[in-house]
Amino acid sequence: MTAALVGAGVDRDTEVVLADELRLGLRGQVRRVLAPRGVKITQRLQLTYAWAYLLLAVDPRAGTLRWRWLERLRAVALKAVLAEWALAAVVWDGHGAHRAKLLADLPTRRVRLPPYSPELNPAERVFQEIRRRTEGRVYDTVADKQAAADAYLVRLAADPDRVRRLCGWPWLTDALDRLPTHSQS
Repeated sequence: MTAALVGAGVDRDTEVVLADELRLGLRGQVRRVLAPRGVKITQRLQLTYAWAYLLLAVDPRAGTLRWRWLERLRAVALKAVLAEWALAAVVWDGHGAHRAKLLADLPTRRVRLPPYSPELNPAERVFQEIRRRTEGRVYDTVADKQAAADAYLVRLAADPDRVRRLCGWPWLTDALDRLPTHSQS
């Protein structure tokens, strides 16, 4: 991680976020629930094809979150959000929208994670918590499900220590702390 960031011109003083997207929709999933032995559990399953995309960026050192809901996951939408957020550096996967030439004129340095490695991105850990709190329930609209996810994100963002405990994995923060300082680069 450190070598990839150094190769992109990132130093220790640069704010580095790790980002990804979650497709949150009404196509429900059955979740495991605890119940006394012998009690039959039934869950309603929603089969509606409607969704929105949550773009989430995590700063594991500062314990901060940024998020935006997108109607579609396209480079045009990503460019608008990245321009608004004015990020110095973003680490994310190799999704086609992340590699789009349209993003090339942004000042944001983009570093790609290795293929098939969601376990390296702390945004995925936040997504697990969102799914745990939203899946297994039936919602009238995607907006209702988004509101439930937003409520959790607001509570989580208000507690930077909790974000650091959830996403500030030692190997990751060590890699970021090993970056050279501006005077060394």
